[in-house]
Amino acid sequence: MFAVSIVPRTTSCRLSYAFLCHHHLSVRLHQQPHQPSLSFQIRSVRKQIDMAAQGDYGVVKSKTGRDSYEEALAALSSLITKRSRADKSNSGDRFELIFDYLKLLDLEEDILKMKVIHVAGTKGKGSTCAFTESILRNYGFRTGLFTSPHLIDVRERFRLDGADISEDKFLGYFWWCYNRLKERTNEEIPMPTYFRFLALLAFKIFAAEKVDAAILEVGLGGKFDATNAVQKPVVCGISSLGYDHMEILGDTLGKIAGEKAGIFKVGVPAFTVPQPDEAMRVLKAKASELDVNLEVEQPLTSRLLSGQKLGLDGEHQYLNAGLAVSLASTWLQQIGKLEVPSRTQMGILPEQFIKGLATASLQGRAQVVPDQFTESRTSGDLVFYLDGAHSPESMEACAKWFSFAVKGDNQSESSEHLVNGSAGSSHDKWSGETCQQILLFNCMSVRDPNLLLPHLRNTCANYGVHFKKALFVPNMSVYHKVGTAADLPENDPQVDLSWQFTLQKVWESLVQSEREDRGKDGDSGGNSEVFTSLPMAIKWLRDNVHESSSATRFQVLVAGSLHLVGDVLRLIRK
Repeated sequence: MFAVSIVPRTTSCRLSYAFLCHHHLSVRLHQQPHQPSLSFQIRSVRKQIDMAAQGDYGVVKSKTGRDSYEEALAALSSLITKRSRADKSNSGDRFELIFDYLKLLDLEEDILKMKVIHVAGTKGKGSTCAFTESILRNYGFRTGLFTSPHLIDVRERFRLDGADISEDKFLGYFWWCYNRLKERTNEEIPMPTYFRFLALLAFKIFAAEKVDAAILEVGLGGKFDATNAVQKPVVCGISSLGYDHMEILGDTLGKIAGEKAGIFKVGVPAFTVPQPDEAMRVLKAKASELDVNLEVEQPLTSRLLSGQKLGLDGEHQYLNAGLAVSLASTWLQQIGKLEVPSRTQMGILPEQFIKGLATASLQGRAQVVPDQFTESRTSGDLVFYLDGAHSPESMEACAKWFSFAVKGDNQSESSEHLVNGSAGSSHDKWSGETCQQILLFNCMSVRDPNLLLPHLRNTCANYGVHFKKALFVPNMSVYHKVGTAADLPENDPQVDLSWQFTLQKVWESLVQSEREDRGKDGDSGGNSEVFTSLPMAIKWLRDNVHESSSATRFQVLVAGSLHLVGDVLRLIRK
C-alpha cells in the first residue's frame, strides 16, 4: 500500500513501476544501515517512479489514437467555466494560482530558464508572434509558439518549429499535466480553468521539447493573463491597442493600456507601435516605473524587404512585421549572440529576416480560400475571404484589406500574391466579369455591433465595394466544449437567434441610411438574412453559385469572430 499511496492515479503500468521501486527500496533499507531520512527516500522513489514511467517525450506514455484524442478534448472541455470571464467569483481565476500550478507541475525552474518573447495587444499580436517565430526559425533556432484561439484543432495553439504539435506528443503532454493536476489540486487550489491549463500545457511542452525561443501571445489583457507567469522574458511587445473586452479590461484606452502594460518587467526591453495618445501615455508611464526601455517602431517599408511580400496579407501587417523585427533582433542579440544591425542601420533586412517574414503563416488573418466543394467549371465561383477582426479598429483594417483584395482578385495583375493557400485557382478570367460581394458575419454578444458594422460597411463603401447581401449566423462552435469537425451540428432548430436578429437590425439601419443618402432610386447595396445555422448559409451560397451563370463570382467576407472563421474553414475544405 505504501507504493500506491505516493503515486498519482494514472495507469496500471505506472502502479507496476511503483511496486517494483518500493520492493527495491525495501531491500536497500534492510541491506544498508546508514540511510537518508524517510522523506528523502520517498522523494527519491517518487522520482524513480516518474522517470520509469516516462516515454520518449519526458511524459507518461498514454494510449494514442482518435478515441484517446476525443477523451482528451472531453477532459479539456471540463475545464471551461460557464461563468462570464468578467466574473471574479470563480476561484479558479485568481491569478496567483498560476504559480501554485507551476509548482505542482514542477515547472518553476523550467519557466525561469525559458527564453521568452511576450506579446500583448488588442489587434495584431498573433500576427506579430507568427512573424517573430518565423524569423528566429530561419536563423536555425528551435522555436515554440503559443497563440489563441485555435480555429479547427486545439493543437494549432502549440507550434514547434513552425508546425502544429503532433497528436501523439499532444496526448502525452496533455495527460501528464492533466493527471498530475487532478491528483494534486484540492479545494484551496482547484483545477485550473481552460485557458490557464492551456498556458501551463504550453510551458510543459516548450520545456520538455527544449525550445531555444518561446514566443507567447497573451490571451486576454496582460497583467492577469496566464502567460504572465513568466517573470523574466527576454523582450516584450505591445501591438496596436483599441477598444475590446471592455467588460473586463476597462472602458477607456488608458485602462486597457494599463492592463496590457502588465507584461512589462523590471529592466526588460519592450517595443510597441504608434498608439493613440491616451494609450501611449500610460504605456510610457508604466515603462518608466519599471525602468523599461520602451521603443516605438514604425511599419516596415518595401525597401527593407527588398521587394518581397509579407506572408500575411494586408497593409496593416507591415506594422506588425515592424514590431516583430525589433522583437526578433533583440532576442538574437541577447540570446543568439548575433550581430544584428538596428533598423536605422539597415539598407535591407538580413536574408533570414526577409525569408521569415515572407513565409510566416497564421490561419484566419486576411486569408483567401476558394470553396473546395464548388465545381467552378460548370457554374460560378465561390471564394471566402476570412479575417477574425472583432474590434472597431480591426474591422476597418479588415474592410480595407478586403476591398483591395477583391479588386486585385478580379485583375490578373495582382491576383497571384493575394491568395494564401489556394494554389491552382486561376483568377484571370474574372477580370471584367460579374462579381458579387457578400458578408457572412457573427460576433460575441459582449461586443457592440453599432461600433463594428458601420466601420466595416463604410470603409468598404469608401473603396467602392458594396455588399449585395449580408448573412447572419450563430457559431457552430460552442464555448463550453472543445471538439472536432465531427462534433459540430449541422442544424439546431432550437437555437436562439435573437442576437443574430439584433445584428441584422443594425445592418438594415445602415442600408436604410445609405439608401436615403443616395436617393430612393439608388442601389442600397444589400439585403440581409438570418440563418438558423452556418451550414444552412453555406448551402444557400452554394445553391446560388450553381444557379448563376459561369461568369459570376461570389466573394464572401467572413468576419466578426475567429470562431466563425474556424467553423467556415471546417466546412469549405476537403
